[in-house]
Amino acid sequence: IRPHPYDGTTVVERKTMQFGLIHYRAPGDTLEQFLDYAADTGFDSVELFGSDIWHDNVDSPEREAERVRRLLDQRGIVASALGTGNDFVVLEETAIQAQIERMARLSKLATIIGAKVLRTEGGSRKEQVPKEKEAQAIAGCLQRCLEFVERDDTYLAVDNHGYVTNDPAVLLGALRAVDSPHAGANLDTANIHWAGNDLTTCQRFYDDVAPYVRHTHIKDCTGCAPDSTYQSTVAGEGDVDLIHAILSLQRAGYQGVFTAEWEGEGDGGQAYAKCLDWMR
Repeated sequence: IRPHPYDGTTVVERKTMQFGLIHYRAPGDTLEQFLDYAADTGFDSVELFGSDIWHDNVDSPEREAERVRRLLDQRGIVASALGTGNDFVVLEETAIQAQIERMARLSKLATIIGAKVLRTEGGSRKEQVPKEKEAQAIAGCLQRCLEFVERDDTYLAVDNHGYVTNDPAVLLGALRAVDSPHAGANLDTANIHWAGNDLTTCQRFYDDVAPYVRHTHIKDCTGCAPDSTYQSTVAGEGDVDLIHAILSLQRAGYQGVFTAEWEGEGDGGQAYAKCLDWMR
């Protein structure tokens, strides 16, 4: 969306968009079955988890990553992101070092499967990390990751997930402190409301975070967690202003994947097919 160069009226340019699916509550008892569902349903990409590759049943995560890349190539789809399951709300050096070493290996695994984005958690709240230092803790870990993500040409995308990074001041504070194109955000459109933020605050958050977004979870819901009214819905059937979120991204020049996520109960295959239809 851009202003017309002559009269300032709004011009909408249609560009090829890529629609993705997270490996969560989707059909398939095995990774292969999940990938078959994603490809057959019409998704262009998938977001995988580190545990899809680096788990107890493999001797070499690197060889397993090569196998997963072949599975993707055979189905004509790509990996948009690799979920890392990290916890950066730490200040003690030993804990920080353990997180960084693990992330460095995950960055290498991401490059093998062809994923550019490491979907990065902020972390969980802890007594030993005061709330006023949460942004500092996350920023410190992100800063330590820059050496290898710049080398690997991968990108950290901190998810607004849980209560820590669904505080806009914490997430945006951490990203502004690091100030690197390799440290951005994964915008989850529903989590910000789940955490108790009203819909107006959510809209403001979409605007503020959009310039940092490297990956998305297009997710809808009704209600929020603090009063136990939260319920995940198919995209477009809940309270979340998804259109506002998407327009914020487009105005900021976002060129990444729009990835569907659904947390409901029942037929995930049908729900995700509806999410894809809505995104298209």
